[in-house]
Amino acid sequence: MQSLPLPENPNFSSGPCSKRPGYALSELRTDILGRSHRSSLGKEVLESACTKTAELLGLPEGYRVGIVPASDTGAVEMAMWSLLGQRGVDVMAWESFGSGWVTDITKQLKLDDVRVMEADYGTLPVLADVDFTRDVVFTWNGTTSGVKVPNGDWIPDDREGLTICDATSAVFAMDLPWEKLDVVTYSWQKVLGGEGAHGMLILSPRAVERLESYTPPWPLPKIFRLTKGGKLIEGVFKGATINTPSMLCVVDYLDALQWVESIGGVSATIARSNESLAHIAEFVANNEWVHFLAEEEETISNTSVCLTLDTSPENVKKMVKLLESEGAAYDIGAYRDAPPGIRIWCGATVAPSDVQRLLPWLAWAFEQVAGN
Repeated sequence: MQSLPLPENPNFSSGPCSKRPGYALSELRTDILGRSHRSSLGKEVLESACTKTAELLGLPEGYRVGIVPASDTGAVEMAMWSLLGQRGVDVMAWESFGSGWVTDITKQLKLDDVRVMEADYGTLPVLADVDFTRDVVFTWNGTTSGVKVPNGDWIPDDREGLTICDATSAVFAMDLPWEKLDVVTYSWQKVLGGEGAHGMLILSPRAVERLESYTPPWPLPKIFRLTKGGKLIEGVFKGATINTPSMLCVVDYLDALQWVESIGGVSATIARSNESLAHIAEFVANNEWVHFLAEEEETISNTSVCLTLDTSPENVKKMVKLLESEGAAYDIGAYRDAPPGIRIWCGATVAPSDVQRLLPWLAWAFEQVAGN
């Protein structure tokens, strides 16, 4: 295999994801390390992470961005525990993380008026069946299935309920219709290749109004509390985090945001992901033994690209190990709850040229393991 060029960066994990091109720890600012996150410098750095995020994403007027505990999971949990219960809920699931939100809503919060809308891996629930007089909880992109909603056209502007969207593997890689989304959550370690343990919570004015007019009937842990005395704790969205963040992770995130800005903003990061997907789509079209897990073209994810192979699960595992041993690809096995296959992360920090270099290796590995 000496004749096949290796990817320059073989890190294709879907989380934590590859660091940005040219990343170096030595380039991170260090003046905040060892300082209090409550200091003027600490608050300045944390607020910068929020304001720069809003600026790059082009959020509408009145939308707030906050840094919260426990990664995307913590952000979603905070939203559900703080906002749900005022009206009925439609919750959608077509892969493992969405199924987790179903469990939380039905078995932990134990809400009475819940409609669960589920679909198998590779497909979506019927979007036209969603009732927007109710609150709606859904993932924008199924990280473990490689299936995304195609757009936001199915969400009405005059909805009565809130839309709560887990977009952890979509933000910075997909064109999100912010005006249609009342709560958006994501984590740094996905499209921007940041470090773990911190979540981002984006609230629309409609979500803030719900927080200030409705009090859930259940106790809220401290790390979930977004209001005090019936008013939003604005400090959460200005750098005054609920608990102590890792300032090293924060400056790492700022480094990623600076990179996004330097390459042309969100349109450029979306283009990088789309280019990587285009390479894989061409490969799938030219090789009859590999297929997208997503059944409809418009729902194929451009970040967590999930593929099925015409071979046994045991052979897929052998391929994954072989590619790792050759230094061609690390961590590309399907998620443990998903159908057996390959999952190639194509978020913005992955170079499309590396995806292009990986694909001949994928064909070689298939031939080595399943060709006889």
